[in-house]
Amino acid sequence: MAALIAVTVTGAVDAQVQTVKNVVLVHGAFTDGSSYQNLYKELANKGYNITIVQNPLTSLEDDVAATNLALDKQDGPTILVGHSWAGVVITESGNHSKVAGLVYIDAYQPDKGQSALDMAMMAAPSPENGVLYPDENGIVYYDKTKFHAGFCADLSKEEAEFMYAAQGAFHAKAFGTPVTTVAWKNKPTYGVIGTEVKSIDPDSLRTSYKKSNTEITEIKGGSHVVFISQPAKVAAVIIKAAKNASK
Repeated sequence: MAALIAVTVTGAVDAQVQTVKNVVLVHGAFTDGSSYQNLYKELANKGYNITIVQNPLTSLEDDVAATNLALDKQDGPTILVGHSWAGVVITESGNHSKVAGLVYIDAYQPDKGQSALDMAMMAAPSPENGVLYPDENGIVYYDKTKFHAGFCADLSKEEAEFMYAAQGAFHAKAFGTPVTTVAWKNKPTYGVIGTEVKSIDPDSLRTSYKKSNTEITEIKGGSHVVFISQPAKVAAVIIKAAKNASK
């Protein structure tokens, strides 16, 4: 009887431990979901189920809704990944019950009441940064003459040109909207920083990640799109998050 009870209890415990095989990728401003192709391949080849959110970039609320829709469709625990602006998005949507861990890739990580704009103002922009002022429609674009050097210097000229052509129309009001709930306070959190990022100040990222006890991985030579240029290293962080969440 004792042996039977032991087996039953062990089985119940094992049933509660779910292997995390789902990953939801959320893109930032000045890109679209196609930017995740290299990272997708790295994760898919290792057996992960990946969903790529196509952010409307019309407001924080709309991007969170699009991400939550993707999370609703997952069949179990999920690692939620955000790049750049999408750090704000996953800070809100990471409270979803299916999110088992968060990964920020050169991404803003605001606290409650903070916006991406608040975080961007923590340091002066680099000379290479090409984020323009909103146009007459309230849309923020990236200066074409600075896009390669400021956004994706470790990619080829041809890749940079494609990314520029594929960028979404980012509404400035999203950038100024503060978050209301903060997932990183309750979920295991990891951060990736490309050491040569120009579109966000890397020291500001380090400061916010350390404040939140985020486990930081720095990737030498990586630009703001290190997940494209060095996808295996970024995938390794996501896989680590998934394995730790499966314990």
